[in-house]
Amino acid sequence: MSVLGTYGMFIKRIFDIVIALLGLIFLSPLLAIISLLILIKMKRPVLFLHKRVGRGGSDFLLYKFRTMEDLPEAREGRFDAGSKSRVTPVGKVLRKYKVDELPQLLNVLKGDMSFVGPRPEVRKWTEVHTDKWDIVLKVKPGITDKASIQFRNEEDILAQSTNPDLTYKEVILPQKLDINISYVNNRSFFMDLDIILNTLLAIVRK
Repeated sequence: MSVLGTYGMFIKRIFDIVIALLGLIFLSPLLAIISLLILIKMKRPVLFLHKRVGRGGSDFLLYKFRTMEDLPEAREGRFDAGSKSRVTPVGKVLRKYKVDELPQLLNVLKGDMSFVGPRPEVRKWTEVHTDKWDIVLKVKPGITDKASIQFRNEEDILAQSTNPDLTYKEVILPQKLDINISYVNNRSFFMDLDIILNTLLAIVRK
């Protein structure tokens, strides 16, 4: 049973709104520079709108800075696990320092996501291990979580696999789901702060 009650959920939502607003305000010069860089080097669109599964199994559009060559099918949530073939030079830098994720501050502000919570998946992967997803999808997805920190080199692991889809489905995804179930059942405001801190440390160490 989660230790985060109704009061804790209220505090979490207030925290999300305040930090998302402050983040968008203070990071606006950086967001503008990145947007301009993408326009110059990669053309439109600047943002990549990706269909993901949120709390309760509902779809929402996740916002990211575009780091790959634009393909219509990718917007529908179809992509090759571990594939870096379409990542642009600018995209590689944005991904390395996770700044491609900054537009998700808008998702947090809208209420689609929280700062901390299980990373949202595409529909394809929520249709396997459904018993575990039933638990994970009880909470809002997040910009970061413990599983993201543990598997921060996930793309490299999949790129080395002879069957990336199978590796993700049978090796990586079950472990991520177990980590996320533990979070759902034990989450607290202080746990969220610890995950945010460890995420920042992981980015700095890159």
